[in-house]
Amino acid sequence: MLGALGQILIYIVPFLLVLTFIVTIHELGHFLVARAFGVKVDRFAIGFGKAIFSRTDRHGIEWRFGWMPLGGYVKFSGDLDASSVPDQAGLAELRQRVIAESGPGAERDYFHFKPVWQRALIVVAGPAANFLLAITIFAIVFMSVGAQLRPARVAQVQAGSPAAAAGFQVGDLITGVNGKAIKDGGEVTRTVMLSTGDPVRFTVERAQQVVELTAVPERREENDPIAGRVKVGRIGLGLAPAPGDLRHVRYGPVDAVVEGVRQTRDVVGSTLTYLGRLATGRESGDQFSGPLGIAKATGSLTTAAVEANPAPEAIAINLLLTLTTFAAILSIGIGFLNLLPIPVLDGGHLLFYGYEAIVRRPVAARYQEMGYRAGLALLAGFMLFATWNDLQKLNIFQFLGGLVS
Repeated sequence: MLGALGQILIYIVPFLLVLTFIVTIHELGHFLVARAFGVKVDRFAIGFGKAIFSRTDRHGIEWRFGWMPLGGYVKFSGDLDASSVPDQAGLAELRQRVIAESGPGAERDYFHFKPVWQRALIVVAGPAANFLLAITIFAIVFMSVGAQLRPARVAQVQAGSPAAAAGFQVGDLITGVNGKAIKDGGEVTRTVMLSTGDPVRFTVERAQQVVELTAVPERREENDPIAGRVKVGRIGLGLAPAPGDLRHVRYGPVDAVVEGVRQTRDVVGSTLTYLGRLATGRESGDQFSGPLGIAKATGSLTTAAVEANPAPEAIAINLLLTLTTFAAILSIGIGFLNLLPIPVLDGGHLLFYGYEAIVRRPVAARYQEMGYRAGLALLAGFMLFATWNDLQKLNIFQFLGGLVS
């Protein structure tokens, strides 16, 4: 019993806390910009299903927390639902109803009657808040804790590997990848992971000379302690800093923000690279994860933070640092996902607004409905695929097979 309770505390609770925090920031982005433009809001909701907390403020806004904290929404006055985008006929009907209920001019407070550029800014504010959250978290970490820079020093070259064929030697210091200067070995690893089958150019310092080497990563299946079983690119290099290589850097406010922007940009860039390679058949889809995989990763990070140092103060600091950093990365992912041009997501709304800005009228209701149905089907398919990946990584199928064998 205690074991099961412990698993819930380690895996489920941190996951829900992190996700709820990120969703709240996302919805606050929509909410704050909407209020800045004078939009009337009916509800700010975190979670779905029956409300476990609800309060209406003096502005008539219901602040609501649902029992299932796996999302959220801001409901503007006049919305039929969380994704309502009326067509011309719907707008005319809504205008008449608002004027009849509240008098002429009242419709100017409604989201759907705001200029299209204001509506677009309100929509994009959600993902923007996610990116700003990530930058802020990274900047705070860089200012308060700093960063441990681990130069990409070659400590091992596997025999018969692409690295050996390229001519790498123990003691080499990698200073650049594909023409880009690098400061940390993690940058080398990330580039190689997403370059299976593609030549990667390395700039190497060896005996006070600069050497250019090229290696082609091979796809290998590995058991990652955080993500589970994954297939990634490897060239057979072991990186470890030599004595005197390690540098601890603590940044000032401006430099910390710059580094936060760079970290956020790098995560987005890696995501775009992965999706581009996936679309061209050069990458497998096993890196997609759904709620199960994210919960597992959160739990693994929580466990590692707790086990790193048994002292209560150290556990608290490690947990805070680990979960906030993970929240930053997850926030970037949620912001990026919401910008995809899929109806029901923020990017889908922006797509419709782009059409409206060009032709001077909203998308017809029939096409909106078709778009939302297609978007929901696409998201449902993605969630099924991601859940399938998660179940495979968690070895659920092997476990069930063992029960019946």
